[in-house]
Amino acid sequence: MGLFSRLKKAFSLPESEEAQATSAASEAAESTTSEAEATTDSGREALSETATSEVAASVTSLSSEAPAAPESVAPTSAVPDSSAPASSAPVSIASSAAESVTPASATTVASEAAPVSAEPTDTPAPETTLVAEEPPTTSDTDESEPTEAERYDEGLKKSRKTFGDRINAFLANFRHVDEGFFDELEDTLIESDVGYETAMRISDELRDEVKLKNAKSKKEISSVIVEKLVDMYGEAGRGEDNAIHLAKSGPTVILFVGVNGAGKTTTVGKMANMYKQQGKKVLLAACDTFRAGAIQQLQVWGKRDGVDVVAGPEKSDPASVCFDAVKKAKAENYDILFVDTAGRLQNKVNLMNELEKIKRVITREIPAAPQEVLLVLDATTGQNALNQAKLFKQSTAVTGIVLTKLDGTARGGIVLAIRNELHLAVKYVGLGEKVTDLRPFNANDFVYGLFKDVIAG
Repeated sequence: MGLFSRLKKAFSLPESEEAQATSAASEAAESTTSEAEATTDSGREALSETATSEVAASVTSLSSEAPAAPESVAPTSAVPDSSAPASSAPVSIASSAAESVTPASATTVASEAAPVSAEPTDTPAPETTLVAEEPPTTSDTDESEPTEAERYDEGLKKSRKTFGDRINAFLANFRHVDEGFFDELEDTLIESDVGYETAMRISDELRDEVKLKNAKSKKEISSVIVEKLVDMYGEAGRGEDNAIHLAKSGPTVILFVGVNGAGKTTTVGKMANMYKQQGKKVLLAACDTFRAGAIQQLQVWGKRDGVDVVAGPEKSDPASVCFDAVKKAKAENYDILFVDTAGRLQNKVNLMNELEKIKRVITREIPAAPQEVLLVLDATTGQNALNQAKLFKQSTAVTGIVLTKLDGTARGGIVLAIRNELHLAVKYVGLGEKVTDLRPFNANDFVYGLFKDVIAG
């Protein structure tokens, strides 16, 4: 089983050849960087020694013509003293040469030092300037973007810790595998937001699995639990379509639905930025005319992303705003139209009726639209998010889910419940606050990021 093999490293098993190759490549890169820095340092030292030798030769030549320096001045002072007399300036040239860099000086000018007067004067002697262009080092380069696996690893940190702590605490207390063991396992999984149905199914299937593999130790039991979770998750997602479907011709219309506070408007703004960076011509429709500040919030996102926004006054008809946006998208050849909608009206019936009205307006103008109806859920609400998904799925033709705020919660297990109980594809997840932290959902990276620390001590 391919996905579970990624978890072998977490269970202290030997690394795969691919992991070893990645580790060797990383060590080779670090070695190359160290050699480059060593070469740079030796070059600088050689350059400094050459400059010092040239300056010393110049000082020696000049000393035969100039009067001897006063005894109070050290002939080889390495650090210039602002309180010393002017006659001490030539002997501090080596230090000044290593620090003074001016745009007009392109070569070493030690051999062209100004002649020293036979009589000491109060004017400071000219300093020799040495210009040495430092080669760029690897530390000057910008940090590379994190990989998808690293993004998931960081975004699921809270969920992974909570999930792992619960499983490990449960395993630490078990003495032998009996009915009480499986009852407690069910409670632990439900508390981890994997859903009631999922927890029951896992518990039932584990009964036979544990006996079949004769698992007795904590590490063996935890391995069987995680392996079963991974298998079930992969089975539920078989044939799942996580892609965003774009229109073959004309504008693609993506409708966003969900309750207030889930992050619909922010998600619209982040996705608009993502597609704008891909070279798409994007238009936003501010159809949430009921929530105070929703229109202004979307307009701010539009200005930030550099995309156009169609908006009306507050409390206006959302379907009318949507109609204007669809007409504009068709007439001006926009690639994608994102439609933000209200999340709460007077009651559930009014909300669903309003969404249905908006959808009719879109379909009348573009028969194949909307290509996507994305339900935005707040991961921090846990089981409430699952209930919202059931409600919207019954009332609207939801094509996929955007799960927001996954990095700020310990309830990442809700993705398991959504996939196993609703069979809805999670298409995007929010793994941070930055605009680039809204990422396409990757099942492998998600499962690995959630389970890799589930190890019995």
